[in-house]
Amino acid sequence: MAGQTDAIKSKSITEAEPRGIKGFLKKCKQQQALLWMTIPFIIWVFIFKYLPVWGWTMAFQDYKPAISFSEQEWVGFKHFLFLFTDDRFLGVLRNTLAQSLINLVLGFVTAITLAVLINELSNMKFKRVVQTISYLPHFLSWVVAAALVSSVLSIDGILNEILTGLGLIEDEILWLGVGEYFWGILGAAETWKNVGWNAIIYLAAISMIDQEQYEAAKIDGASRIQRILHITIPGMKSVIIVLLIMNIGYILEAGFEPQYLLGNGQNVEYSENIDVFVIKYGISMFNFSLATAAGMFKTVISFVFLIAANSLSKKMGQGGLY
Repeated sequence: MAGQTDAIKSKSITEAEPRGIKGFLKKCKQQQALLWMTIPFIIWVFIFKYLPVWGWTMAFQDYKPAISFSEQEWVGFKHFLFLFTDDRFLGVLRNTLAQSLINLVLGFVTAITLAVLINELSNMKFKRVVQTISYLPHFLSWVVAAALVSSVLSIDGILNEILTGLGLIEDEILWLGVGEYFWGILGAAETWKNVGWNAIIYLAAISMIDQEQYEAAKIDGASRIQRILHITIPGMKSVIIVLLIMNIGYILEAGFEPQYLLGNGQNVEYSENIDVFVIKYGISMFNFSLATAAGMFKTVISFVFLIAANSLSKKMGQGGLY
C-alpha cells in the first residue's frame, strides 16, 4: 500500500508539473515579477559587456579613428604576432602572472585566516570593532592607499626606522626603487587593503554552519584547533572552491591602479603588467589595434582558465559554478 501511495503521489506531481517548454513557460509565468526585475540588468550587461565585443575587430586592423569601418586596413594577426615576439610584452606577461598568483595565494590564505580568527572571538563588541577596522582600508581609493604605502616605504619611512632600530639593516633602503621587492610589496599592499572585505563572505559561510556540530565536538573533547580544522574549514569548502574558480578566471587581471601608482623607472621591469602596457604603448600612443589585441588575449586566456578550473573541480568531485 505504501508503495502504491508513493507511486500515485509521484504520478500526480509529474502531471501537475509539466516539463519541457510548457514547464518553462509555466515557471516564467509564476516568476514574472522576478523576470521583469532582471530586464534592466540584462540590458546593462548587453550594452556594456556584449556590445563592445564588436570592437575586437580592431585587433585585426591597422585601425585609424578618422576612417570609416569599411575603409580600415585589415592586417590579420599582425598585432598578435608582434605581442608574442616582443620581449617587453613577454616580460609584462610574466609580471602579470606573478602578481596575480601572489595576490591569489595571499588573498585566500589571509582572508580565510582572518575570518576564522574573528569567528573565534567571544566578545561581540571587540569582534565588531576588529571586523570594522579590518575592512575600512577597502574603502580607500588606491590614490590614497598608494600614498600611504609610498610614505611607509620611503627612505625616512617608518619601516626603515623600525628595521634600523632593531639592527636588521644597516642603511635605509628605498624599497620602491628595487624591482625585485615590488611583487612582495604589491602583494602586501593588496592584502592590507582587501583582507577585511574578502573575509566577509567567509564569515557569512561560517555563520551557516550548524552550531550543534561545535557543541557535539566540545562534548567529545575536541580542542579549538580541532574544531577549526574539522568543522569550520570543511564548512567553508564550497564557498572556497567557488571563489577560487572565479579568481582563477581573473588570473590575468592583476590590477592597474596600484601598479601604475607605485611603479617608477627603477622598478618598471617588475611593476608593469598588461593593463599598464595597454595604457602606455596602446592607448597613449594611439595604437588602438595593439591595445585591443592585448585586451583580447587577456580575455580569451581568462575564459580558458575559468572553464578549465571549473571542469577540473567537477571531475575531482568538488562541485563548480554550473
